[in-house]
Amino acid sequence: MREVLLGFEFCAALVGCLYFVRLKNTYWKWFSLYLLFIFIQDLFWIIIIPPGSTSVLDNYVNMYYTFVGIPIQYLFFFWLYASKSLSRKNLFYGFSSVYILFLLVTEVFLKEYDLGLPVNIIIGTFLLTTLVILEFIKQVQNENTLKFKENKMFYINTGILLFYFGTCPLSILISNASKELKNLGYTPFIYYFLISNCLMYLLFSASFIWGKNPSK
Repeated sequence: MREVLLGFEFCAALVGCLYFVRLKNTYWKWFSLYLLFIFIQDLFWIIIIPPGSTSVLDNYVNMYYTFVGIPIQYLFFFWLYASKSLSRKNLFYGFSSVYILFLLVTEVFLKEYDLGLPVNIIIGTFLLTTLVILEFIKQVQNENTLKFKENKMFYINTGILLFYFGTCPLSILISNASKELKNLGYTPFIYYFLISNCLMYLLFSASFIWGKNPSK
């Protein structure tokens, strides 16, 4: 399944690279580079630890994604939404500070406690969902509402909701369920996780292809 997701990440990164020159004078160039980074990091770890295998590096992989791979995703989207699309830099600094604080507290001081799904992921998803709602409100109030298909953020919004918001509640339920319920719900969750993740990267690709809103 990791290879399937990697294929969609590659497609999004490739489309982003193809549009990079066109976007090099806008902040959207960083979205292209972000997608390329996500693909390269996941490709690297798949090469190092092939799917279905175990390695002495497993702990290092978990540590990398905990302190680098996952935080970069949240912090990048905090920047894209709050600082750029919504033009509220203070919101970006505030949300980033809260997220980093929870990350450090839960991973450094509360690591020995079984909290189920990492608190920093729950907090990150909650903050990101808040920004998505604010972005949707902005789009609805915009005079170009009927031209939503030309708005890059429309595709990104939809993808973020499908994956981040869609998987977080299910993760919480499964993490806190009994062993029997976990066995019943784990397989459908994995399929939803994969499908929503793939759809998100398809929508990211679509944001380059059909998104025509001017960017400053």
